[in-house]
Amino acid sequence: MTDPDDLTARARIRDAAMRHFGEHGFERATIRGIAVEAGVSLGLVRHHFGSKQELREACDAHLAKLLGKLNDQVPADLAELTDPETSVAANPVAAARIAVGPYRDYLVRALVEGGVAPLFDAMVEAGADRLVADDRRRPDPPTVEPKVRAAIGAAMALSITVLHQHISRAAGVDILSPAGDNLLARALIDIHSHPQLSLDEARAALDRLPAEGN
Repeated sequence: MTDPDDLTARARIRDAAMRHFGEHGFERATIRGIAVEAGVSLGLVRHHFGSKQELREACDAHLAKLLGKLNDQVPADLAELTDPETSVAANPVAAARIAVGPYRDYLVRALVEGGVAPLFDAMVEAGADRLVADDRRRPDPPTVEPKVRAAIGAAMALSITVLHQHISRAAGVDILSPAGDNLLARALIDIHSHPQLSLDEARAALDRLPAEGN
């Protein structure tokens, strides 16, 4: 039977590791430094996680779990969203910021270092599932498979976290604040609802490009 205190210690160590990794990066971070950050012994860190790599994997898995819970709150049909003031599910942008907020530095550092594969893969899987459902309602068949489109969408979404300082400077508001949530959501609606090219124009332009190898 698992000791409840062990679960508490494990979560405390994991959160301390995410702060430590976020500040120092994976290569410079140390198990000893994480133990100091968590206020526990070095032996307890190794007891729960074994190695620094296993600890990072646990951190990545935790973020992926948070994303899964968030995705479960968002209805498949976004038209079903309710009042943003009364429901987290009504504003997925805000919900993502709140869920990842405490671990933002870790996420940014890990993305730059090429980590958080479980989080990215979970985002792609969730996005692909939604696209498959959306594709059934499309009048025209997509030309790129759902997984590829979902991966590009996940990369674009995560880039906001990495580039938030630059986006905030251009927008004149902290894009990771509640006001930024609203502005970002409205900007995304404008971008996706009013494309610069029609579908036929865009595809015709691609068809005019030289074939690969020519």
